[in-house]
Amino acid sequence: MAGREKVTVHHVIRAKQRGEKLVMVTAYDTPTARLVDEAGVDMILVGDSLGMVVLGLPSTLQVTMEDMVRHTEAVARAQPRALVVGDMPFMSYEASVAEAVRNAGRLLSAGADAVKIEGGSEYTDVIKAMRRAGIPVMAHVGLTPQKHKLLGGYRLVGKTAEEALEVIRDAEEAAEAGAFAVVVEFTAWEVAREITRRISVPTICIGSGPHCDGQVLVIHDMLGLTPSPPPFAKRYADVASVIRGAVEAYAREVRSGAFPGEGMYWGMKSGEHQRLLKLLEGRGEKR
Repeated sequence: MAGREKVTVHHVIRAKQRGEKLVMVTAYDTPTARLVDEAGVDMILVGDSLGMVVLGLPSTLQVTMEDMVRHTEAVARAQPRALVVGDMPFMSYEASVAEAVRNAGRLLSAGADAVKIEGGSEYTDVIKAMRRAGIPVMAHVGLTPQKHKLLGGYRLVGKTAEEALEVIRDAEEAAEAGAFAVVVEFTAWEVAREITRRISVPTICIGSGPHCDGQVLVIHDMLGLTPSPPPFAKRYADVASVIRGAVEAYAREVRSGAFPGEGMYWGMKSGEHQRLLKLLEGRGEKR
């Protein structure tokens, strides 16, 4: 998506109409958001994946609204050109429509341009209510990590015709309810292709093949910072080795006395050290 104009949901929708591929990546803090925006991504997802890749939690189920608000604020402070999408965490939108709208409003107040919810047909009332409140919504179908216990784990979805049809219906109904885009996660590639053909809004895929309007990856997986990334993630750099090497070099220099070196520390004004020594002697202290 060319230019430095702020990306809006309308730009995202028009990208599909123009046949332009959309690029989305996660970020959870200000410096990372600034870097990925400078790299030219179209959308930044402040994902609840931060629970595992940043906070060390066992799954996304432990992520709270407070976590999402804090990290959305951090990303928004980078003032990115990219559209900022804040993930709605587990139990922030399931209990009631009113609670869902209030929580989505908190993410927009924190700086998000849109929110994402996991689910399709079962949350059409939530999508419609958010739209009425002026909150753009991205849906999420296929593998929905917040429901991994119900799904039987983090597994490929849509391998049978019956399950595939269910995922397609989820996407269609979410789009009809007013979602401006639909994330399709870890489905058989044929399912993602059928969804992309059948709905008018963009599909953003992760682990669902190439026949989508865009792709999203978790930044930690992309940079080699995740010890056990999912099978569909591609590592574009080994930043873990860079960080480890830098810290090892720092440790060696501290232990050898090479750090800090000349030019990295400063002294008192001329004559002030002698005055200090006299003041210390006046207190009866020895050098």
